[in-house]
Amino acid sequence: MTELVRFIATSLADQPDQVRVETVDSDEGTIITLSVAQDDLGKMIGKQGRTARAMRILLAAAQRHDRPARLEIVAA
Repeated sequence: MTELVRFIATSLADQPDQVRVETVDSDEGTIITLSVAQDDLGKMIGKQGRTARAMRILLAAAQRHDRPARLEIVAA
């Protein structure tokens, strides 16, 4: 799942070298934190959140475990 998020984010970003993806397993499930440059934050979220929503849907479809995955997008 991490590689999927990284691939999508680096494809969309103007500064792909600033893309960082971290995964943390918690009691509630897997938390994937996507960190991008401040200028790329809008591209990751998209108009009305459509890009972020699409990435979250892809994560749900690619999920192999019974544990839920959550995507957080932050500016570096």
